[in-house]
Amino acid sequence: MISTGDVKKGVIIELDGDLMKVLDWSHIKMARGSAQVRMKLQNVRKGDIIERTFQAGTRWPRARVEQRKAQYLYNDGDAYHFMDTETYDQFAIGAAMLGNDARYLLENTDVFVSTHDGEVLGVDLPVTVDLRVTQTDPGFAGDTATGAKKPATLETGLVVQVPLFVNEGDTLRVDTRTGEYVTRVQ
Repeated sequence: MISTGDVKKGVIIELDGDLMKVLDWSHIKMARGSAQVRMKLQNVRKGDIIERTFQAGTRWPRARVEQRKAQYLYNDGDAYHFMDTETYDQFAIGAAMLGNDARYLLENTDVFVSTHDGEVLGVDLPVTVDLRVTQTDPGFAGDTATGAKKPATLETGLVVQVPLFVNEGDTLRVDTRTGEYVTRVQ
């Protein structure tokens, strides 16, 4: 069981028969009356986001979510195929479940897969990935004084804003949390 005092971002609880991930929370103390906790929750299976307020001290069952290391293998259109690196079992995850995270996946990328009672809940990407630039406009000397940026299309189809010195064929490190350019990799 987990109570309102133990709630943190990222904790998954069971609420009304659904698995809910805590996205944000705040403690509210009224002048008269008991303290309350306002939480922003995301349904893990459906993706819906709700806000609920609970009395301080409310308790819920903590969902037993396991994370295991997996390797991305390939995409066949509607599904992305992964392999458990310990058991070598292969499984597929629908494109809808991955959403925009699919833009960061290259073959043989190591990820962590979250499961609950054998059901796949989602994929946690590494913090950064290295991707090759497939298309970008050339930068011109003298344009760097303003810190200008240009769009670059990467090998997975992801488009990021990069400094003018980046050329086609360069490998870039991209932050998967923000989708922003971090650095050029040798």
